[in-house]
Amino acid sequence: MSLPRLFVLSPGTLAEGDVHAFELAARGLVGLDLAVVLREPNLLDGAYLRLARSLAAQVPLYLHDRAHLVTAAGARGVHVGFRSLLPDDVRRVGDFPVGLSTHACDDPATWSAADYLFHGPLKPTPSKRGRVEAVGFDGLESALRRTDRPLLALGGISPDDVSACRAAGAHGIAVLSGVWGDDWRSSRPAANALAYIDALVAVDA
Repeated sequence: MSLPRLFVLSPGTLAEGDVHAFELAARGLVGLDLAVVLREPNLLDGAYLRLARSLAAQVPLYLHDRAHLVTAAGARGVHVGFRSLLPDDVRRVGDFPVGLSTHACDDPATWSAADYLFHGPLKPTPSKRGRVEAVGFDGLESALRRTDRPLLALGGISPDDVSACRAAGAHGIAVLSGVWGDDWRSSRPAANALAYIDALVAVDA
C-alpha cells in the first residue's frame, strides 16, 4: 500500500447546500501529493456519495466511517475512529485499506487490525479541548514504539512541526484547520497544503 505523507481532513461541518461550493474549493488540491479524508457526518448518504465521487475523480480519497460507500465512490479506503466500526468489522465490507484514529489512552492491541494510524492530538485543539489531552512529541514517540503500523501525527500541526514529527518516526501528518482555516469558504487550501508538502519534501531531501 502506497501511503501519502500528508492527509487532509475535510471540515466536517458541510450541509447539503455547501457541497458544490466545497467541490470548487477542493479543486485547489488537485495534483498535490496528498490524500483527503471525507468526514461530513451531517450529509445523508446520497449527498455524501455525490461529493465523494466528485472528490475521488480529483484526489486520492478515503471515506470516514462509510465503508459501505467506498466501492461506489471510487475511494481508496476508509478511515474509522472510536465511534466507528472496528477495523476487523470494516474488512467484512470490502477489501481496501483501513485507517484508525488513536489516542494515548487506547489499547495498542487494537491498532494492529488497521493498515495505518492517525495519532493525537499532538497539540491542544478546539475540537478535543476538555475531552482528550494533547500527547506532545513525547507521546507521539511513545505511540510509535507501541506499533509497527505507519503512523501519522494529527492535531494542531503547523508546517514548522513537520520536521519534528518525522524525526520522531511518524510516517507523515494529518491536518484539518491547517489547510481549511477557520472557514473553508475563505481558505487558500492549495497554498496551505503546499506549505506542508514543501516541509515534508525538505525533511526527506
